Amino acid sequence: MVIMILQTPKTCISPEAPSKPHTHFPRSTCDSSPRKHLPLPKKNARLWSSKAWTSRLSSFSSYFPRFRDLGSLRNHTKALCLSAGAGHAPMAMAHIRLYDVTAVELVDSLPLVRRADPHNLPFFDGAFDFTFTAHLDDALFPWRVVEEMERTVRRGRFCVVAVDECGGGDVREIARLFLKSKLVDVAIVTLEGSERTSILLKVQDF
Repeated sequence: MVIMILQTPKTCISPEAPSKPHTHFPRSTCDSSPRKHLPLPKKNARLWSSKAWTSRLSSFSSYFPRFRDLGSLRNHTKALCLSAGAGHAPMAMAHIRLYDVTAVELVDSLPLVRRADPHNLPFFDGAFDFTFTAHLDDALFPWRVVEEMERTVRRGRFCVVAVDECGGGDVREIARLFLKSKLVDVAIVTLEGSERTSILLKVQDF
């Protein structure tokens, strides 16, 4: 037992190897090479040119123009995307020439998405004209996210949620979460490769 304790552990890194204070922590005891960290612009360029990214971006780019037709989106609209993930939705909005788009998620994805909790948004009341989320189903407290959507939208402007495809009863249940808004439009759309129910509501004056 004493011999085992006194022995130097056998690894792929020699104990006599010179120290490298700036070397990143190895992925295993057999890997002492530094990890390659791409600069953010190069990392984003690689991500945004991937087939998966362009496919999801295309679905959002086809989805948002319908709200122009309904009169709820214009070039000068101040839009907010909640639970925006890596940023497909805000990029799609920029592609249809929305010039003032803010997107938030629990983990930032710069430069498209900044970090913020959709249950407790760091924005003033009525700061936006249009709020959107495609992940209300995934929210820890959906009612709280809805409260924040309504709080940050100017009266007379719009909230949109895209949820898993559902029928009239479920749509009414979701609409009832929006205590200050009136249901305007419901449609079945294809988003991110699956059928979704899109619900548009208009925030009322009280």
